[in-house]
Amino acid sequence: MLINNKHFRTIWLKEDNDLVIQIIDQRHLPHRFVIEHLTHSDEVIVAIKDMHIRGAGLIGATAGFGMYLATIEASKTNAFDENLLLIASALKETRPTAVNLEWAVNRQLTQIKKGKSFEEKILIAKKTAIEIANEDAEYCKNIGLHGVKIIEEISRRKNDETVNILTHCNAGWLAFVDYGSATSPIYEAFERGINIHVWVDETRPRNQGASLTAWELLNHGVSHTIIADNTGGHLMQHAMVDMIITGADRVTRDGDAANKIGTYLKALAAKDNNIPFYVALPSSTIDWKIRDGITEIPIEQRNAGEVKYISGLHNNQVITVLVTPQNSPAANYGFDVTPARLITGLITERGICQASENGLLNLYPEIQY
Repeated sequence: MLINNKHFRTIWLKEDNDLVIQIIDQRHLPHRFVIEHLTHSDEVIVAIKDMHIRGAGLIGATAGFGMYLATIEASKTNAFDENLLLIASALKETRPTAVNLEWAVNRQLTQIKKGKSFEEKILIAKKTAIEIANEDAEYCKNIGLHGVKIIEEISRRKNDETVNILTHCNAGWLAFVDYGSATSPIYEAFERGINIHVWVDETRPRNQGASLTAWELLNHGVSHTIIADNTGGHLMQHAMVDMIITGADRVTRDGDAANKIGTYLKALAAKDNNIPFYVALPSSTIDWKIRDGITEIPIEQRNAGEVKYISGLHNNQVITVLVTPQNSPAANYGFDVTPARLITGLITERGICQASENGLLNLYPEIQY
């Protein structure tokens, strides 16, 4: 993505020092663009847990780079394997819902074992981290190439009138290494000159839609409007939404999809109004080991302060204010699960399929279990 006419990914190795991981610290957006340097696995753990970075794909890529730093650190101890596994376990525990995290850490552990010396293990970990990041970007680009066909078809049916797309949370470039999942078809449609407009859910409690998705679309020049989370149903009833695209943090073998809290309600409203509801995801987000998303996907419960307090810009300073009674308790469920029956289709790097085991296996026939 271009920021001030310069292309950025969300994570990369520092150009003149490959012992430093650089990330865009999303806590400061949309008001400040801050690049953070990570030089130790502990800093990577904090960056994931405290949401300096977030989004399924980017969490996985960051964990991959975290394992690269962990390999360097473990090589300086007398118990390489033990220390590497301790850091791997700590990384996995930072965000329980996004399966990309566990997938990336396990991929690193498998590859690192192939090294015969500490030096070789470090080189393998670095190479694997870069591969994970590059694959994430490539897969997201391909999601756009497949998903844009849906937008093109709607545009044709509407005689090139505006295609109105609703999205929830941020499944954009900032949630992955580049392009995004839900936004990738949108960006591709924009580049092809299709007339599009995006309804951007604010996405309480952390407002990733209002602060991140809107910032992305604004920088890219895509027409958009921020709406309160509860507005979507009204827009659907009045034929102001043509399709919905969301991302996912974990998709089960049978097609259930966990995404940011509130996604399930959008899917219900879409079903009631006969509006197609798509979930865009790279294959690293598929958890082939589970089937029932509602009972088997772990749902992260975060600090109640995220519900009770809100941050914003005031007199050119970012401040945090209390919006609830001081002593009222609050619950902060980070995700909900949309059952496969409510999903029109899954948009992956290999194509579009039904949200079902058969649909996924048609795209990924190499899966044996």
